[in-house]
Amino acid sequence: MGNLFGRKKQSRVTEQDKAILQLKQQRDKLKQYQKRITQQLEREREIARQLLRDGRKERAKLLLKKKRYREQLLDKTENQITSLETMVQSIEFTQIEMKVMEGLQFGNECLNKMHQVMSIEEVERILDETQEAVEYQRQIDELLAGSFTQEDEDAILEELNAITQEQIELPEVPSEPLPEKIPEKVAVKARPAGADGAVRRTRGSPSG
Repeated sequence: MGNLFGRKKQSRVTEQDKAILQLKQQRDKLKQYQKRITQQLEREREIARQLLRDGRKERAKLLLKKKRYREQLLDKTENQITSLETMVQSIEFTQIEMKVMEGLQFGNECLNKMHQVMSIEEVERILDETQEAVEYQRQIDELLAGSFTQEDEDAILEELNAITQEQIELPEVPSEPLPEKIPEKVAVKARPAGADGAVRRTRGSPSG
């Protein structure tokens, strides 16, 4: 049981996936840095404007030099982000190309196995046999068509019409079973109405 639950699953993450993940993480960090620098530049510009209003020109000039340096860093950061995104796209496209190549290789192997099962010579032999069978059947049809006279043709049509007429005139066979024959009941003769009374009177009279 310990081996069953302790067994590690094989990771499907490739080295290319790891590289893409690292590049995207670096790109995201540079974007955060870029956003932070942009906010600082806006704030330093406002400070420089305030210094000029206060008459502190040299201080404002020094601050603008610092701002210019940050702008250059911002441009470099933008170039680095572009390079990272290009690298990510290149790796992802290469992965797609590899999958396409694997699919082509698998398809090529399947085709080779199919070609081993049926070679070109085998296909040509089957096609030749099929053509010979079609030609042979055509010759038979031509012989049959030319061997009958008009009298034979009329006799064939007459027999065909007779068979068709027989099928029309034949009664339909009932699909339900026929009912069983019920045996007739034996009729019992009814006694005369006065017979029962005479018998009762005879039995009831005293013997004498």
